[in-house]
Amino acid sequence: MASNAKPGDSGGAGRHPMARRPSGRPGGRGRPGAGGPRPRQRPLPRGEHFFTPGATGLRAAVERRSAAPLVFLFQLPRWILPVALVALLLVGFAVPSLWGGLAVLPVLLFVGWLAYLSWPSLRLWGRLMRVVLLTFLVLVVADRFVAFTRLLGWF
Repeated sequence: MASNAKPGDSGGAGRHPMARRPSGRPGGRGRPGAGGPRPRQRPLPRGEHFFTPGATGLRAAVERRSAAPLVFLFQLPRWILPVALVALLLVGFAVPSLWGGLAVLPVLLFVGWLAYLSWPSLRLWGRLMRVVLLTFLVLVVADRFVAFTRLLGWF
């Protein structure tokens, strides 16, 4: 048993710190009665793995560093991330300048990050669709940056 685990605690000793259940009072880490009841967090899916079996080098490092942000994103309400990504895309489509390209850039980075993490478990069609989506986002960002440089008269 790990040194920080309590007897009878199945809170995930040995798992990533973000994946462990909070210890202490049943209400979480906060004071009881402070600010009303805490919102219930979604439990992590059972049987899912953060890491690719046998991964080494860059993939293992990226997966290890991505575990905490993925758990954080999983604990957010389900609607926040899609709404934020769609809003950034709409700004990127509507604003044909540097600001439009900068708005699409976080979407490109996020989709690229998830594509990299999910790549080993995908079949050909899933890989092809991710490559098409990333290519489209790169072209949108490049178009917005080229429009900006033309506006400045650099080309």
